[in-house]
Amino acid sequence: MNKLSFTLIGLLFTMLSCNSNRTESQESQEIPESQDNKTAVYESNNPLDVAFGDPFIVYDDESDMYYMYGTGGVKNGFMAYSSKDLKTWEKRGQVYSSEQEKAWGTKDFWAPEVYKRNGKYYMFYSAHWKNNPNNELENYKIGVAVSDSPVGPFIDMTGEPLFDPGYPIIDANVYFAEDGKLYLYYSRCCYKHAVESEIADWAREKKMFNEIEESWIYGVELAADFSSVIGEPALLLRPPVSMSDQQAEWESRSVTSGEVNRRWTEGSYLFKHNDTYYMMYSANFFGGQHYAVGYATASSPLGPFEKSETNPILQKNTESGGIVSGTGHNSLLKDREGKLWCVYHGRTNKTGDDRLVFLDELQLTENGELKVNGPTVKADEAI
Repeated sequence: MNKLSFTLIGLLFTMLSCNSNRTESQESQEIPESQDNKTAVYESNNPLDVAFGDPFIVYDDESDMYYMYGTGGVKNGFMAYSSKDLKTWEKRGQVYSSEQEKAWGTKDFWAPEVYKRNGKYYMFYSAHWKNNPNNELENYKIGVAVSDSPVGPFIDMTGEPLFDPGYPIIDANVYFAEDGKLYLYYSRCCYKHAVESEIADWAREKKMFNEIEESWIYGVELAADFSSVIGEPALLLRPPVSMSDQQAEWESRSVTSGEVNRRWTEGSYLFKHNDTYYMMYSANFFGGQHYAVGYATASSPLGPFEKSETNPILQKNTESGGIVSGTGHNSLLKDREGKLWCVYHGRTNKTGDDRLVFLDELQLTENGELKVNGPTVKADEAI
């Protein structure tokens, strides 16, 4: 591709872009029909006074409370918040600590997700594995810890990661299928994963980066007792290879802006509506302004997935007069009234570099498209 062609494509992109067998605490990972075409008017409470990245909220019917988990708040572990109304959140302290006999992780405790099953609470999370004979900088794996309470303490089940695919992995998400099968989704890290593509060629030509590393999303069947995976992981989503791909512009912004030599596909979250499986995912640098959310659909939990033409469905609004950037790594919550929320982290011009939690309404249109009514902020933030 010559320089003139690439420039014209870049300009075009810029113009286009200006769970018992299901979790007991999440009654279903399917979107109910009643959610279609309902646009509720609500007053934004964003950002919440919770400094988490990668937020995950679960509703526990036994206590009639919402519990939130995320990255940050404590060193080498996780903390939790609780709420009755999704607006006022109470800090519940540390719920998982690496200072325990079965701990296998040493640092970088990220992206916890908690599922209630058979009366117990299971936390899937990422961390740096202490078994590191080659002294890798990113030796990330996924583990599972269990507790009798949503506020812990969560104790590691086995003293080692769930499995080792031979490369660093993060961002676990679990789907409980109607037929009783369980599926684990995760992201292969960018670390030492340089991939050839037209954007990599462009970066070399521009003398910006010698190589572009990528993270890819995989899925694999999960054993019913969370003890292991079944079969080989399947590659489900990756950044576009061609610059003519409709997704290339928004998924490459961390590179084209000169921010970093990586393209991410991470933070996946799977749910089902009717006969369609929706996988939401995040692209670009989690610490930068371009972090954004898209989605893909499939007729099977393990794909193949096709990315939506409407991507991204959640992104910064600073270029259109707003104050929010860095929006991503989302999960979904169905509240006690049945309303669906997209739970994600972001930043504002006022809050600086700290990642804070946002909740905005998720909609499904008549033709099955996903829409996030955000990012929104409370009135006093917008001034």
